[in-house]
Amino acid sequence: MKDLNAKSAWADTLPSQWGTEPAKIEIPLGEQPPAPSSDTASPMAPAPTRLSLWGWMQEGVRAGLFLPLRTGAATPSPWQVLVLSLLGGALLVGAARFQVAGPAQFNLRGWLAPMWSSLVLMWLAWWAMAPAQRAAAATEAPSASTPGPSGGLAAWYVLSAWAPLAPLLLLYALMGAVAHKPALWDGAVAGNIFWVAYGLLTLWVLAVLVVVSARFIRSGLRTAIFSVAMAAVIGVGMWQFQDQPWELDAQALAGASAQAGEGAQAPQEPAHLVLSQAVFENQQALWERQVKALPAGRDGVVDVYGLVFAPYASENVFRRESTMVSTLLQERFDAQGRVIHLLNHAETADTHAWATPQNLQRAIAALAQRMDRDSDVLVIYMTSHGARNHELAASHWPLEVPPVTPEMLRTMLDEAGIRHRVIAVSACFSGGWIEPLATDSSLIMTAADATHTSYGCGTRSELTFFGRAVFHEQLRQTHSFTDAFAKAVPVIAQREVEAGKEDGFSNPQIHVGAQIVPVLRALEQRLAATTVDGEASGARGAKQP
Repeated sequence: MKDLNAKSAWADTLPSQWGTEPAKIEIPLGEQPPAPSSDTASPMAPAPTRLSLWGWMQEGVRAGLFLPLRTGAATPSPWQVLVLSLLGGALLVGAARFQVAGPAQFNLRGWLAPMWSSLVLMWLAWWAMAPAQRAAAATEAPSASTPGPSGGLAAWYVLSAWAPLAPLLLLYALMGAVAHKPALWDGAVAGNIFWVAYGLLTLWVLAVLVVVSARFIRSGLRTAIFSVAMAAVIGVGMWQFQDQPWELDAQALAGASAQAGEGAQAPQEPAHLVLSQAVFENQQALWERQVKALPAGRDGVVDVYGLVFAPYASENVFRRESTMVSTLLQERFDAQGRVIHLLNHAETADTHAWATPQNLQRAIAALAQRMDRDSDVLVIYMTSHGARNHELAASHWPLEVPPVTPEMLRTMLDEAGIRHRVIAVSACFSGGWIEPLATDSSLIMTAADATHTSYGCGTRSELTFFGRAVFHEQLRQTHSFTDAFAKAVPVIAQREVEAGKEDGFSNPQIHVGAQIVPVLRALEQRLAATTVDGEASGARGAKQP
């Protein structure tokens, strides 16, 4: 019998000889003991050791919604891994087809290129979950109370492939909506909605992968290391391997256009620039030929020199627009041979010098040496995306091209000593260029004011609304920049309303310095007289037998 007054340790350790004392339940007389609840799972209920294909898909969808996994110690068989991988991949490939508007062809390289990341992530997951898997293997009887799944690398691979399917399919649908309805996303509000949705879906994908992996890894430190490495692998894949499993079928599109009698091909993404020693050497030789070919200004004649700058290689609309303006200046403004066209595009590395800030400065200096800086007129046309801080976006991957600012352009022109300047900037928020560039001897036109976007710079646009209305349409009917601008503004406003521009009228701006007015008026008179003389000569030639 235990002495309740004993002070020794023996009395406290005595019950350990028979194990833990069971809990006592007192039942009043005349009552039956309570029946066990069916909602309470037995602590020794066996964990699942095998799941069907549907079971694995179901658990993958649950994981995508951040619900607990119920796979236990189950491991998918090799044929289950194969079927589930092919089925999930097929769903993503099918959804990716929606991102191409028009006829498309399967791009095997674009499909296979991202698969290297899966192998790297599998190795990282194997390393991260190794201690937890060894601990799970040492447990003789895994049960439903086991803290997380223990099916090994194969179970992790299947679940991590199916868990992010929901956000990935939504992400593909979002990209497809942009491809099929680009006009709906040109406004600032719609653009912000797109990027918010894109960011949230991307975070959903990453969060799902981290949560699923953490349930296998069961170590905070290893989960953190795996998450950082996973984000780096995915980031490198998005940066270096941008090919998609579907691409526009240009031949089928051209055939369909020819049959329809349209003769026009839908726009497609430009090819990527391939840097080589030959490309750099050709750029240098090309630059020297263009500068040497510039004719000098003529005495007593107000000549027009042109500089067209298109630094954004990722969209064909800037290539088309800059080419149109370059041709217009030479044909309509008597500037044949006096126009330097700087262009970033993978297909024009042999014909056009690159549109970089350094080449912009060199071109202005070269034109200043050839022209009469006190009487001739320099027309500068710049087309690209514009930022709220009034930088002109530049892109020519893998070549690094910094943006251009109005302050940079002003400094270049002042250092070159060019007096009479006509500057047109076709970009969003381009109204912010007027104040830094304004002088008494300059005319400046912008496609928007300082707080609004312009329109028509999407991947499927032929020309921007500004370039089309002012240069392609109005300046083919007049030599007056001010008249062309005044007539183009209401046309732009009407077209923006018809296109559903959501952030308000772009509100193009113009500045006309007092000292450049008589110079441009004299230029208009000379060009008009030249045009009349040319038409009269043509008429006389047509009457001769």
